[in-house]
Amino acid sequence: MKSLTGFIPLLLLCGSGYSQEKPNIVFILTDDMGWKDLGCYGNKFTETPNIDALAQSGIKFTQAYAACPVSSPTRASIMTGKYPARLHLTNFIAGNRTDPLSPVLPAPWKPYLEAREVTIAEILNDAGYSTGMVGKWHLGGHDSIAPWSQGFDYTRMIGKNGLDYYNYSIYEDSFQNEFFDKGTEYLTDKLTDYGEEFISVNKDKPFFLYLSYSSPHVVIVPRPDKLMKYFRKYGQSDEKFNPYYSAMVESIDDGVGRIIERLKEEGLLENTLIIFTSDNGGLGMDELGPTPTSILPLRKWKGHVYEGGIRVPAIVSWTGKVPAGISSDAYFSSIDYFPTFCELTGISKLPGNIDGQSVLSLFLDPDARKENERHLFWHYPHFSNQMGRPAGAVRVGDFKLVESYETGELELYDLENDISESKNLSMTMKQKTQELYKLLSDWRKNVNAQMPLPNPEYKTIKQK
Repeated sequence: MKSLTGFIPLLLLCGSGYSQEKPNIVFILTDDMGWKDLGCYGNKFTETPNIDALAQSGIKFTQAYAACPVSSPTRASIMTGKYPARLHLTNFIAGNRTDPLSPVLPAPWKPYLEAREVTIAEILNDAGYSTGMVGKWHLGGHDSIAPWSQGFDYTRMIGKNGLDYYNYSIYEDSFQNEFFDKGTEYLTDKLTDYGEEFISVNKDKPFFLYLSYSSPHVVIVPRPDKLMKYFRKYGQSDEKFNPYYSAMVESIDDGVGRIIERLKEEGLLENTLIIFTSDNGGLGMDELGPTPTSILPLRKWKGHVYEGGIRVPAIVSWTGKVPAGISSDAYFSSIDYFPTFCELTGISKLPGNIDGQSVLSLFLDPDARKENERHLFWHYPHFSNQMGRPAGAVRVGDFKLVESYETGELELYDLENDISESKNLSMTMKQKTQELYKLLSDWRKNVNAQMPLPNPEYKTIKQK
């Protein structure tokens, strides 16, 4: 583990106003779950009673964001509190799509989270926390950048055949110790088993559990025993949905219910902050099978910097601390979890170049929001597997600017009145457009964002 000497102070929780006992943190991350895939977000078909109850026990955020429209960069932002552009980790690991008909090539990038980066697990581990990582890592496979080398005491990382829910392996604390499944244990359930195990083993000391489900990412492989009721609903509904996908989401809901019950059984629920969210927007097109979900009325889906690709469900619950039954339209980003957890646990000095801001006050008192004019940025200089194009975006208040990195075209949207991003205001609000464009340009320079490169073959192709 890299040394953290010099910026970890003593925890001062006794005087913090939260608890004299160090709070536990359970962070549950799903993979490609869309903004409205849950009952509490308006889904009429998928049954998610446990997650809906979690929302009723805390705050449901309707404008929470992932720092990137694809997986690995968002996961890196959660681990470090930094924008993916600053890390130069701007695409999903193994993402390499190009378009020979485009005037640009994808930007150079790093397909891993560098070992020198300080993770939230390291900073909490050094502050006396047990740290557990269960599920999908997706930040590089070398031993020096695996989760057991990035601050986690307990690691159960998905290994081989990560997209096969009945034929996979799990690395247990190293690449040398590997569990193999041959069709007996559904992967989502197995990850929940590990999560429960970690909680029980560490019940006598403060802990941080990062439970990272691979579901409902394609390939869409549900448990067969969950399908029939969704087949029946499909035939009774005028609105199309994917029954297989709904069954996968329900298995996640089962897992959330089991984790909450385990916390109750161990007497830990009242001292545990629980967060449930997704790494990017849902997949709204055919990929490795039929379209999984719909993100409407949001525009586009995973792989795009429009709202459908970056707006995600986010639920925060902490019995007796977070107000219950609240729906909040305050916005924040996945870069904010790192500094929030640091404030929660009394860590006042953070590593350098942290981009996130603590939103703990927002969690504890939604009426105290002060982020109305906060700047949030996105940078995706790549071609996604979901037909996304190289682009950047900035949000300030209700206004959002999108810039195409291929054409330089600017689009301006008023999200309060146009959640679907259907009315481009750039020509009628030129001053606001230029104001946000300057913010986006200056930010890219500040974080040393790597931009797409000219395509040397483009002129030749165009002439043909």
